[in-house]
Amino acid sequence: MFCSACRRCSILLSALLFLSCIFVFSAPAQTAASSTAATTSNLPLLPMPREVKVTGAFPLQASVAIKSSSDAEDKFAAQNIADAFQKRGIDCHVNGKGKVTIELLRLDAKKASSILAKQQLVFTPAMHDEGYILATDGNTLYDIAATPAGIFYGAQTIKQLLTGQGSALSLQKVTIRDWPAMKYRGLDDDLSRGPVPTLEYQKKQIRTLASYKINLYSPYFENTLRYADDPLAAPPGGAMTRADVEALVQYAQQYHITIIPEQEAFGHLHHTLIYEKYANLAETPHGAVLAPGQPGSLQLIDQWFTQIAQMFPGPFIHIGADETSDLGRGQTKAAVQQQGLGKVYIDFLRQIYTTLQPLHKRVLFWGDIAMNSPDLVKTLPKDMIAVAWEYSPHPEGFDRWIKPFTDAGMETWVAPGINNWSRVYPNSNAGLLNIQGFVADGQRLGSVGELNTVWNDDGEGLFAQDWYGVLFGAAAGWQSGKSSIPQFQQSYGQVFHNDTTGDVNQAQLDLMEAHQTLDKAGLDDASDNLFWMDPWSKEGQQVSAKILPVAHDLRIQAEDAIIRIEHAKAQKNIKNVEALDAMELGARRIDFIGQKFQQAQEMLEEYNGISQSHSGIYGIYSQCNDLRDGYGLIRDQYKAAWLKENRPYWLDNVMIQYDMSMQLWIQRRQMFRVAAEQYHQTHVFPTAQELGLPTLPAAATPTP
Repeated sequence: MFCSACRRCSILLSALLFLSCIFVFSAPAQTAASSTAATTSNLPLLPMPREVKVTGAFPLQASVAIKSSSDAEDKFAAQNIADAFQKRGIDCHVNGKGKVTIELLRLDAKKASSILAKQQLVFTPAMHDEGYILATDGNTLYDIAATPAGIFYGAQTIKQLLTGQGSALSLQKVTIRDWPAMKYRGLDDDLSRGPVPTLEYQKKQIRTLASYKINLYSPYFENTLRYADDPLAAPPGGAMTRADVEALVQYAQQYHITIIPEQEAFGHLHHTLIYEKYANLAETPHGAVLAPGQPGSLQLIDQWFTQIAQMFPGPFIHIGADETSDLGRGQTKAAVQQQGLGKVYIDFLRQIYTTLQPLHKRVLFWGDIAMNSPDLVKTLPKDMIAVAWEYSPHPEGFDRWIKPFTDAGMETWVAPGINNWSRVYPNSNAGLLNIQGFVADGQRLGSVGELNTVWNDDGEGLFAQDWYGVLFGAAAGWQSGKSSIPQFQQSYGQVFHNDTTGDVNQAQLDLMEAHQTLDKAGLDDASDNLFWMDPWSKEGQQVSAKILPVAHDLRIQAEDAIIRIEHAKAQKNIKNVEALDAMELGARRIDFIGQKFQQAQEMLEEYNGISQSHSGIYGIYSQCNDLRDGYGLIRDQYKAAWLKENRPYWLDNVMIQYDMSMQLWIQRRQMFRVAAEQYHQTHVFPTAQELGLPTLPAAATPTP
């Protein structure tokens, strides 16, 4: 969606503030039997339920029975629990017999009423749509809810109540009352900047998102949704087809996830507008923005979204309409000069809305442009949904992104970001604070939805690296108020990876510290730009002066993370290993950034300061070989990680960068070898300038 430069400039990274959140158990009075139970805030659960009390544990050495009604959705939830338990080696039977029972009950069942009355638990109207109660009675844990979604979300919490390993495995006995703070909790997933996931990986995303009570998935399309009536712009092998969409929609429904298609309908359309067929629709020649004054613009939008409505049965469509930076620079220049940029933009937004009315869908749009014209926002149709987005942490609050729309009487959703774009690994220092603050302010100002975002600006993003920020977004949207970052960080490794050592949590903190190390050095954190940068280029030498003083600390932080991740992966019941592999890849890329600048500087100093031997530069164990090998190792890991989740489309665009970087250091090793041969013949080395090497400052040049 958003360009790297705009996003990067907007990110004001601040030190991570670990703000504790006090969890208070506020259930009605308990019976005498349960009055001694302690209020629990440290149980690793994501999202953390509103009210939690632990009263003991069921040992799980014997079998477990899971009972449900004959309703198909409840049976699916029961099987979902059983599948998770069986993966942990538990003897589990759906609607069979067991020493421990988990029973799923609808609120209107007589037994449910009896359990709630016995335990003095109240199911309030606010809990109706997606809320649930977990209650323990005898050898049974009950999941009570009014709807299939509530039953399903209770089941997801039950899956997280497994603790211990092997013979010590147990199921926590709990009393929980829980319901979401926000009606819509979603993820916007960029499918248009390179990586396009396979259908199987998207199904994995759906399963995982649902496990953490996310109920919306929004794939972002610029040109990667194939339209049967207009297939020109969709890249072969790099777009979702109608068959893909139908399969994914059907799959998501059973997990209570609605898919919201986002097709850019104003800006971000360069990959369509480069085709000559659409040349007359572009604001500027082969640009990225549709020209509002062209009748064909609305015709194209109508054609696209008519097909979208046929493919996606959900109640929402997302038209994008963000970052229309070309507007007023081409075909609409005169109109913008006469009427103003805001009016031309808002008028076209209204025209799009009117064009799409026959589809009977609610229309979402990004709020970044319209928010700058608050008076004109009031002229927009009130049933449009404004999605306010901002990706920086703002301790002063996010009101200015939300209020232009709430003041106009419009429904608002908030869209934070996990800060993964153009980085070798997401910067959670900024991402977690942004999510925490924006979602809390959205709740305070009446926003009913959250659409957390991941972006792949430079085409290198791996979704398996994004789960940390994605799951904190899930917690923030479900939980009321400001979600606790420390509570999330203490729970993540155990809940998502079944890591009982704490290594995963600490490795995440190591990588956050590595980002901070680069930030404090005045660099753009662990960016892809640093990874690919030639340290002997003019820019590279400027960066080198900043990074060398912190390179040691940076590498230790990354290497500590690698060690901890490897220790975590060695555990018997570790899960989501591909995410740990992707995390390790991020750590290795950060480590290599430090190594590259260190060794490049060592070579310069050696060449300028040693008169007899340069074998350390061009020999078997030369730094040139080290840098070639470093890129080569990471190349292989990256390719393997990419193909675990994505189609082959676009991969070569990234692989060529690895190949070119390897070739650069192969050529430089050869250059040094030739220089050494010249020395053996003439007893004179070529100067650094003759070889095209940077000249070291006089104070940095060792004496020969």
